[in-house]
Amino acid sequence: MSIYKFEVTLENGENYQLKRYTGRPLLIVNTATKCGLAPQFEKLEQLYQSYRDKGFVVLGFPSNQFHQEVKDSQEAATACRTTYGVTFPMHQISDVNGDKALPLFKYLTAQESGLVTKAIKWNFTKFLINQRGEVIKRFAPTTDPLKIKPAIEHLFD
Repeated sequence: MSIYKFEVTLENGENYQLKRYTGRPLLIVNTATKCGLAPQFEKLEQLYQSYRDKGFVVLGFPSNQFHQEVKDSQEAATACRTTYGVTFPMHQISDVNGDKALPLFKYLTAQESGLVTKAIKWNFTKFLINQRGEVIKRFAPTTDPLKIKPAIEHLFD
């Protein structure tokens, strides 16, 4: 099983299948523009710029489940672009936990549990996906995105 079976929606309302990223490593991140960890957007963008020529993609999924996101998906994406210089794909605001969670996040958390529970505990939980669409590792919200570089580089070995 892989992430390729899931459909997601960009901030502009465009639906697409994650199979468009077949053969490419991904970092999937639940985000929030008003979170104290929001400066991580800059480092996520650095990762994206560093490895995009090798096919690596960062995918941002805003969520307001922790009450730190604006109400509109396009406003959230605009804030990421203007404040932090984000160029990687941003998606519609959605739940990452519970019955209404985006199916992709139900799958991600089932594949790679957190320290105490499968639930996402905070914004900026990161999931590294290999070129086969398999979850390789889950990183805590406080993990500096640049510390993920060795794991990303390992995918290109």
